Amino acid sequence: MMGLDATRVRAVIRKELTDYRRKRSIVVTMIVMPLLFLVEPIVAIFVAPPTEPPPAMDKFVVLPLLYMLLIAVIMPSTLAAYTVVGEREQGTLEPTLTTPLSEQEFILGKSAAVLIPSVALCYAVYGVFLLAVEASAKRAVAAAVFHDRPTLLALFVFAPLVAGWAVVVGLAVSVRATEVRVAQQLGTLASLPMIVVIILLISGVIHPTFVAAAEYAVGILVADLLMLRIVARMFNRERLVTGAKATR
Repeated sequence: MMGLDATRVRAVIRKELTDYRRKRSIVVTMIVMPLLFLVEPIVAIFVAPPTEPPPAMDKFVVLPLLYMLLIAVIMPSTLAAYTVVGEREQGTLEPTLTTPLSEQEFILGKSAAVLIPSVALCYAVYGVFLLAVEASAKRAVAAAVFHDRPTLLALFVFAPLVAGWAVVVGLAVSVRATEVRVAQQLGTLASLPMIVVIILLISGVIHPTFVAAAEYAVGILVADLLMLRIVARMFNRERLVTGAKATR
C-alpha cells in the first residue's frame, strides 16, 4: 500500500473547499439546513415551563438537544454523495485522477473536505443554541440544559462520528452512482441506521448516559472505519472516468 502524502491530501481538501464556495447551491444548503434544525430546539426551550419536574422537563431539554444531531447525518450525506459523481458530470474528475494521487489520498481528502465543514457547522449550531439558552431562557430551563451532561456529551461526541458515517456512506454511493440526484437520494437513505439511533435517543428508548455514550461512540467509530475500507475497495480509476469497469 502506498504511503499517504499529507501534501496531496491537503491539496484535495483545498480543491474541494474551493469548489464548494463556487457553487451557490452548496453554500446555501450548508447555511440554511442547520438553521432549519435550530428553529425547533430554540422554540422548545423557550416554551418550556420552568416549574415542570425533572422527568417532564426532559421533553423540553433532552429532545431539542438530540434533535440537532440530525444535522450531522443529513447535511454531510447529501454533500458527500455529490463529491465524486458531481465531478464526473462536470468533467473535472479525470484531470484529478490522472495525477499521482493515490486512491487512499483521494478518498481521505474527499472525506475530510466534507467532514470538516459539516462538523464545524454542527458545533457552531450547538454553540448558538447554548448561547441562546444562556442569554434568554428561563433560569430553571437553562440550568436543566447545562446540567444534563450526558446529553451534552453525546451531542458533541456523536456529531463527528455520525457525520463520519454519513460521509463514507455518501462517498460509497457517489463512487457507484451515475447521476447526482440519485446519488444524493441514496446517500440519505443509506444514512437511515444513524437516523434510527438518533430517533431512539429522542424517543427515550436509549437513555443518554456516560457509559451508553462511550459504548455507542466506539460502535459508530468501528462502523466508520469498516465502511471507509469498503469505499477504498470500491475505488476504480478507469470506471470512475469512463463509467465502465476496467477489464483485466
